Amino acid sequence: MTAHDGTRPADPEIPDILPLLPIRDLVVFPYMIVPLRVTRPVSMEAVAKALEADERLCFLVAQRDPSDDNPSAQAFYRAGTIGMIMRMRKLSEGGLKVLVQGLCRARIAKFVSESPCYRVRLDRGVDKPLARSLGIEALLRSVRGNIDKLSGLGKTIQPELSMVVQSVDDPGRMADLVASHLTLKVPEAQELLELDEPISRLTRVNQTLEKEIGILEVQSQIQNKAREEMSKTQRDYYLREQLRQIKHELGDSDVHGEEMEELRGKVTRAGLSDEARTEADKQVRRLDQMHAESAEAGVLRTYIEWLIELPWNVSSEDMLDLEAARRILDEDHYDLEHVKDRILDYLAVRKLRGGAHGPILCFLGPPGVGKTSLGRSIARAMGRKFVRISLGGMRDEAEIRGHRRTYVGALPGRLIQAMKQAGANNPVLLLDEVDKLGSDARGDPSAALLEVLDPEQNCNFRDHYLGVAFDLSKVLFIATANLPETIPAPLRDRMETLRLSGYAEEEKLAIAERYIIPKQIAEAGLSANEIVIGRDVTRRIVGEYTRESGLRELERLIAQLARKIARRVVEDSARAAGSGPKRGGPVITAEELPTFLGPPRYLPEERHRAAEVGTVNGLAWTPYGGEVLLIEAQTMAGKGSLTLTGQLGDVMKESAQAALSFARAHALALGLSSEFYAGREIHIHVPAGGVPKDGPSAGVTMACALVSLISGIPVRHEVAMTGELTLRGKVLPIGGLKEKLLAAARVGMTTVIIPWANAPELSEIPAYITSKLTVRPVRTMEEVLEIALSRPLASPKKEVRALSKAERARDRRKVSSRPGMA
Repeated sequence: MTAHDGTRPADPEIPDILPLLPIRDLVVFPYMIVPLRVTRPVSMEAVAKALEADERLCFLVAQRDPSDDNPSAQAFYRAGTIGMIMRMRKLSEGGLKVLVQGLCRARIAKFVSESPCYRVRLDRGVDKPLARSLGIEALLRSVRGNIDKLSGLGKTIQPELSMVVQSVDDPGRMADLVASHLTLKVPEAQELLELDEPISRLTRVNQTLEKEIGILEVQSQIQNKAREEMSKTQRDYYLREQLRQIKHELGDSDVHGEEMEELRGKVTRAGLSDEARTEADKQVRRLDQMHAESAEAGVLRTYIEWLIELPWNVSSEDMLDLEAARRILDEDHYDLEHVKDRILDYLAVRKLRGGAHGPILCFLGPPGVGKTSLGRSIARAMGRKFVRISLGGMRDEAEIRGHRRTYVGALPGRLIQAMKQAGANNPVLLLDEVDKLGSDARGDPSAALLEVLDPEQNCNFRDHYLGVAFDLSKVLFIATANLPETIPAPLRDRMETLRLSGYAEEEKLAIAERYIIPKQIAEAGLSANEIVIGRDVTRRIVGEYTRESGLRELERLIAQLARKIARRVVEDSARAAGSGPKRGGPVITAEELPTFLGPPRYLPEERHRAAEVGTVNGLAWTPYGGEVLLIEAQTMAGKGSLTLTGQLGDVMKESAQAALSFARAHALALGLSSEFYAGREIHIHVPAGGVPKDGPSAGVTMACALVSLISGIPVRHEVAMTGELTLRGKVLPIGGLKEKLLAAARVGMTTVIIPWANAPELSEIPAYITSKLTVRPVRTMEEVLEIALSRPLASPKKEVRALSKAERARDRRKVSSRPGMA
C-alpha cells in the first residue's frame, strides 16, 4: 500500500548507518506502505535494532535469491529504500509482523557489521529539482491517462491513486508512487528502483503501464470472443486460453510451451526426410497455435508422433557371412535348397554392392510346408527384424495405403504400422496369404500392393495418412500363397515365385526326428528319458494317420502322443507313491499307436490293389499337394450317351468328351470294334463324389479307362498317369509334376506315366522320390496304352460288313453302264 496523499511524514534525521532488513520477494519503493512478516533471526535482530532508536529507521533491500535463508553480504542488491517501522507486533507462532513505509532510496556504501544483524553505511539519493517543460508535462499527463485506462480495463487499482496523481507534479515522486502499485517481478522492480534520474524512472513506469494496458486489451478481446458462443466447453477453453495468452505476453513458460519444445526436439532427432521434416515442422506450428485440449490438437499430436516414431534412417546391419547364414537356414529347415540358394545369392550381391534392392519373393505351396517359418528363418539368417502381415480376407484398400486424416480414427496402413513395429527400415516383411485378398466397394488391396511390390516405385511409397514419401526399397518382401491362379496377374508378375512342394515320406521322417519330436516333447514337459519315439512309429504315423503335403497334422498327432505319454508319466508317479504297478516304459512301439491315437485312418487295403477293367489311377494337383484319383468307367445298355459323375468341373468334362472322341475315332487302329458305342451307355465316375474336381490333366487317364472298358483288358494297378490328351492322341504337358510324383510314391505306385514335355523337370525331383518310381515319359496315347494295359491290344484289322440295299443297287448301276456289257 501507499500513503493516500502521496506524501510521507516529515523526514526525520536519517543517520548514515542503519540496520539492514532483508526482504525475500519484494522491492519496497518510497511512499510505499507494506506489511512484512519477520521470522529469520537476522531480520528480527534488525527490527529490534531499529526500534531502539527514536526514528525507528531501517534499510529495506531485496535478496538476489529468495530461497537463501542465511544470505551473505554479496546476496543483497546494492540499492534499496530507507523505511520507517510504523507498527510492530509479535505473532503467537513466533516471529514478528511489522508495517513499514518507504521514505527515500539509498545505496549501500559499506557493510559496517554482520552480527547480530547487518548494519550498513548508506549514500542517500536525492532527486534534483527540475524545471517544468512541455516534455515533462506530457509525460505526467500520459502517466495519469494510462492509470485511468487501467482502471477502466478492470485493473485493480486503489481509487485514491487516480486522485493523488492529479496533484503530484514531481516526476520522481510520481514514478515512485505509481511503481508501488504495479505488479512487477523483483529484477524489473529493482532495475526501476536503481534509476537515479526522475525522468528515466517515470518513462520506465509509463512503458510498464502501456504494456499492462496491452495485456488487458488482449484479455478483453479474448473475453469478447469467448462470450459470443459460451458453453461449458467453450468456457473452459476461454479460461485456459486466457491464461496462456497472459503467460505468453508476460514471457512466462508454460506446460504447453514445454511440450512443444520437446516435440520440436524429437522432430530434429528423428532423422526425417526433407519432405517429412517440412511437413512435421508445419504441423508442429499448427499444434502450437491450437488449444491443447481441442479434438483437432489430439489428431495433430498423433500424426506428429507417427512421423517421428518411424525408422526413417534406422537400419539393421545385414549379416553378410554366407557360411553363418547357410548354417542358420540348415538349422531351421530341412532341404528347400532352391530357396536357401536364392537367399544366399542375395546376400552375396549385398556384400559386393551395398545398395542392392531387396528381392520380392513369393513362396508358393500347400499349407503346412513351412512358408511362414521359412520367412522367419531368413530374417534370422540375415540379422534383420521380422514382421508378418496377414492379408487373408483383406478387402479395404486403406489397409494397405492408410486412411486419410480427414476421417475420425484414421491410422496409417498396415505397411507403415509394420515398419514402426520393426523399428528398422530394412526388415523382412512377410505378406501372408497374398492369394486370399478380396475386393469390394472400398477398393482393391491387390491393386494397392502393385506400388509396394514394384522396386521402381516403392522407394517413394506414399501412405494416405502420412502424406509424405517413405522408402520401402530396403525391405525384403516375402509373400506366401497356396494357389497362383487367385493372385492377380499384374501382382504375380512383380514377384519372384519359389515353389515349395509337399514333403515325401522320407522328408517327413527326417523333419519329424530333427524338429517336431524334440519340440513337442519339450512342450509336453517331458525329457528324452521319459519318451522315445522310434522311426518305425513315426513312419506308421505318417503312412496310416496322415494324408497331407505339409506337416501340420503330423505335428498335431505327435503333440497328442506326447500329451498321452505325459499323462501316463504323471499317473505312474502317483502309482509309484502308492506302490502301484507302472503301465509302460519310455519307448513307444508301433503296436501302441491305436491306444494313443485311435485306429488308423488310411489303411493299405483301401488302395487300388488289383488290375481291373475300366479302373485307372490318375494323378491330380490340389492346393494341399498331389492326390491319386481312382477313375472308374462302366458300360451298360442305353442310347449311346456319356454320363459323368463325381462333381467334375467343365475342364474335366471336356477331357472326358475328348477321350471318348479319341476312342471312337481310333477304334479300328486300336483293335476295337467301331460299333462299341452303338446301343451302349458309358458312365465315368471319379470318387469321392463329395469333392469338386477340375483340371486338364485327366485326359489320358479317362481315355485309358475307356479303352480298357471297351477292350476288356485290365489296367495295371501299380501304374498311375497324368497328361492332357488331344483328339489325335497327342499327350500334352501338365503342371505340378513334383506334387503328383510325391502322391504316387506316397500310395505305393511303382510306375508313373508323364508327358514327354515334362521329362526335363525330373532333374529337379529328389532322388529318394525317383528311386521309388519308374517314370515313363510318353508322346502319344498308344504309348500310354502299351505301358498301362496288362496285355497288348489286338492287332489292327480291316472290318468286313454286309452292304446295304442302297449300296448294292449303286454297284449294279455301275456294272450295267460299263461298255461291252449286256
